[in-house]
Amino acid sequence: MGGHGHGHESYTIPDYKIYKVDDIPELCATRKALASHGLKDPWLRNEVWRYNPKEFGTEKARLRTFLFRGFRTGFIAFAITIAGTAIYDKMYPPKHHGEHSDH
Repeated sequence: MGGHGHGHESYTIPDYKIYKVDDIPELCATRKALASHGLKDPWLRNEVWRYNPKEFGTEKARLRTFLFRGFRTGFIAFAITIAGTAIYDKMYPPKHHGEHSDH
């Protein structure tokens, strides 16, 4: 084993200077709101990557992924269940005990 990474690719940590709060309007608004109360978030820069569409996708894309993740698998399971129920009902039709009729 000896520290060879166990087959994982090496990862290069990006330079922290590429993440600028000034490039993200939402974070600028957060910084301004904090400053209006005399506060400062020294770790705000750590949130910049979340707003980079290349890194994390757009808000719309993230919402679409959240809503439809597993949709294909779920739909296939639904179709199999419906088909299985139909086949079962044909093989074993329900028995009607004592038909009721209104005279």
